[in-house]
Formats: sequence, C-alpha cells, structure tokens
Amino acid sequence: MGRIESADVVVIGAGIIGAACAEALSAAGVRVIVVDRGAPASATTASGEGNVLVSDKEPGPQLELAVASRRRWPVLLDELRELIGPRLASVEWEVKGGLAVATTAEAVGPLAALTAAQRASGVEVEDLDADRARELEPHLTEQITAVSHFPDDAQLQPVLATAALLAALRARGGEIHSGVTVDGIATDRSGAVVGARTGADAIPCRAVVNACGPWAGHFSATIGAPIDVLPRRGMVLVTAPLPRFVGRKVYDAGYVDAVASPEADLRTSAVVESTAAGTVLIGSSRRRTAFDDDLDVAVLRCLARGAIGLFPKLAGVPVMRAYGGFRPYTPDRLPVIGEDPRMPGLWHATGHEGAGIGLAAATGRLLADLFTGREPVVDPGPFRVDRPEIALEA
Repeated sequence: MGRIESADVVVIGAGIIGAACAEALSAAGVRVIVVDRGAPASATTASGEGNVLVSDKEPGPQLELAVASRRRWPVLLDELRELIGPRLASVEWEVKGGLAVATTAEAVGPLAALTAAQRASGVEVEDLDADRARELEPHLTEQITAVSHFPDDAQLQPVLATAALLAALRARGGEIHSGVTVDGIATDRSGAVVGARTGADAIPCRAVVNACGPWAGHFSATIGAPIDVLPRRGMVLVTAPLPRFVGRKVYDAGYVDAVASPEADLRTSAVVESTAAGTVLIGSSRRRTAFDDDLDVAVLRCLARGAIGLFPKLAGVPVMRAYGGFRPYTPDRLPVIGEDPRMPGLWHATGHEGAGIGLAAATGRLLADLFTGREPVVDPGPFRVDRPEIALEA
C-alpha cells in the first residue's frame, strides 16, 4: 500500500453508516478519507434488508432520529442524482409501507398502545380490519385480530446506497481505501487526534470517525477510549422468486418488542418482505453471540415457522439461501453519535444495531452538523458518547 495523503477527517468503516458520515461531511466542505480493512459494504451492511422504518420504534430519541432519517433519505437521493447521475444514484428506493399484524387476542392491546404512542409522536398509522388488510396483502393468514398500517415505511438496497454515498464522496475529491486496517490513533501532547495509524504509517488528520459497526467496541478499546458496543447476530432466509407475493414489510406485532429487548438470549419474531428481484426475505432473529458466524438450523426453522404463520402459502416454497450478520448493539439500545470527550478529535458513529440502514441519512447529517457547528438535525444529547451506559473505563 502506498502512503495515503492527509485529510481533515478519516472515517474508519465503509459500511452505510461510515459512508453516510463521509458523504455528509464532504457536502459540508470537509476533506474526507474512508478506510476499511475489507471492501465497502461487505460486512454488516451487506447482510441488511434495506429497511427505512418508523413503525418499529417506540417513542423516544431513536424514533426522532428515524423520523428525521426517513425525511432525509428522499432529499439525499435527489442530491446524489444531481451530483453523480441517476445511474450511480439508483438504490431501489421504494415507499412500500409496513403492516404490523396481531394474530392473537393477547397481542391486540399492546399493538394499540404502541400505535397510540407513535401517533402522539407524529407517526402516521392507520388501523385496518382483516378484510382491508387482505386487500393490501391477499396471502395474509385468516388468523388476524388487529392490523396497523404504516404508509411511510420504505426500503432501499443497502449495498447500492453505500456505493452511491461513496461515489458522491469521490465526486467531491474524497478518497476510499479498501484493505487498510487502522490499528491505532496518533495524538499530540495534549491528547488530541493528529492521525490514524495503519501499521508503521499514519494518515495525518484532525479527526477520526469510528464507524466500525459491531467492531466499534473492540476498536475503541484498542485506542484507549472504550465504548460498550457489542455484536448481536441476526439471520435471514431468502426464498425462490415469488413475484407479487407480498408488497409491503409485514411483521408480527411482537416484532417491536423483540427489537427493543435487551436480552442476550435468542429472540425471534416473524418478518416477511419482498425484494425488487421478487425473492422473499424472512426474518428476524436477535442473539448476542460474540463473533460466532455459524448458521443455527434451529433458528432458521423458527423463522420459517413464523413466516408461515403470517403467510400460510409460504409452506413448501423453496429457500434458496440463508445468511447472517452482526449488528452493533448498545446496552441502552441507542446509537452513539458524537465526539469523545476523552480524546479530542475522536468521533463515534455506531450502535444502530439492525436499524443502521434506515438511520444512516440522519446519522451522517447529525455528525456533520456537530462537526461543523451547525444546528443539529435532532437533539444530540441522547446519543452522546459520555453517557454512563456507553463510556467504559480504559
């Protein structure tokens, strides 16, 4: 590897969060270099389903970030098309909507309570009866007790979106370097960041962004500013193409509870949605497993049973493949976005777990706002690095 030139900011991690931060910084006139030990979007981002959701968030800071990101994504895509052209900015964006489906009497009350709270937070929600729900999704189960429709839920292709964000960075003079491992931070006598170490060399800069996803906790510990970010494993089944089988993201009403659960043990909830290619994606599972990447057949069977419970006609449909990925989990279930007061010039953008694709647009904007001193797109306080649940002792 030849010597990499200097930059204002080095972003470590070329997944969708790192790419969104780099794009937003470059749009603000900051010179950015992105480095990744692998290829762009080849880890957590590649294992995502591309959801841009407001429906699966309980009221609070993460929902506010999700609403801001859902508002930002279409504007950002327009900006990307203007800068790099429609072909490079094509990310399969689709405002498909989502359905939360209760199939038991016990699930009706919790779903109604959740949607009432979401409405109070400004989320558009429509209550449907069973007949109307099956008009929207004709293959839904007959065992419906309540359905909530979220028309603003959207989807994009996460690898394409990451590529578009990085293409915009290049168009503004930024650089992306794959196969480069940052193993340390260079600081001056005051402890402020002056470079990102890559073995014997260092990339001169005045700030580093830790966008290492599930590996962000490990990286932060190696540089002496540890944050509590751990990997949480999820798995997905992919069926053979079933054109027009399901038009929206459809999930069991217990999905929101599973997403919000802090438990380390396995949590599953049925989620079914289609892709532009016609395949059906079946999730979802969550388990804290360190970096164990084995596929657990028992988990896959549980996912399949849950999907058939929502869509009985999936029984017997061939499964082409299964895949898993690690997601960055934080104990308080909130992302970490901002500068680390223990090391001036060290910034973090991580901890989004399975919502990173949807939250990326607002995360990049928020980090750039804070870096440049602009009015932040959302209140940054809940995401600060030095909150007690996140900052660890070195």
